[in-house]
Amino acid sequence: MSDKIKATAKQEADEVRRLAREGVQSRAYFYPIQGIYYLASHKDLRKPLFSRLAGTLTLGVGVTTFMFLFTYVPQLAVLFFTSGPLAAFSTALLVLSESSTLTTVLSKALLIEDSLIDTFDGTLISKGHTELVAKERQVKSGGAGDAIARLGSLMGKPFAKFTPSAIIRYFMYLPLNFIPVVGTIAFVILQGRKYGPQAHQRYFQLKGMSQQQREKHVEERKGAYTSFGIAAVLLEMIPVAGIFFTFTNTCGAALWAAKLEQAAGTAPSLRAQAEKAD
Repeated sequence: MSDKIKATAKQEADEVRRLAREGVQSRAYFYPIQGIYYLASHKDLRKPLFSRLAGTLTLGVGVTTFMFLFTYVPQLAVLFFTSGPLAAFSTALLVLSESSTLTTVLSKALLIEDSLIDTFDGTLISKGHTELVAKERQVKSGGAGDAIARLGSLMGKPFAKFTPSAIIRYFMYLPLNFIPVVGTIAFVILQGRKYGPQAHQRYFQLKGMSQQQREKHVEERKGAYTSFGIAAVLLEMIPVAGIFFTFTNTCGAALWAAKLEQAAGTAPSLRAQAEKAD
């Protein structure tokens, strides 16, 4: 039994190292950062964010107030045993982070779904992938360089409507934060593994992938998607600014999708050149 446990632990450790190496080599964790600069430098892509800013800020204030009223004291009691004199400060930061995450989850489900789709599609158009976007929505001609202005009616929506599963899962993982350092790292990794593939749900729809094709695509790039998700989750956990990073992460996901499309288009071209040379 002891040997089996050791063998299993070794397999798990090897898998974690493999995914970590794959994630680092993919450089997918840079796309959330690139999304910040790209959204900041393209005025037209900021329109969806500003159109929902008032509603999300109101939601954020409400969630944060609720969390401090009803969860601060219980969490302070727990953290007192792990953080000692710093418990009050640590608990305040934890509640702010929790409030930011919950605001993001609720706003995605209730307020900003269409705006995130517009941000994703607009980024693809700005990168020259109009034909890809046109598979699932109307795209107007012209627009004078305004990618958002060119977006027409959607033919379908890729994101699931509001379900309590995301919030339930979040609260299931939440106790990990009470374990200093290691627990928080585990929490971010678990959230990131789920976030990565979800960030490309729109891309999968535009590509017309079946569920089986999506799973295969993600499995082949599991390390890359995990690294992207971890970087995105860390940004969205930042108090107050979390909702802003939701849009920049969406922009970053679209930039990654554009890169994948570019690579897919280059491969057939290289094959054609090789055949011609033969």
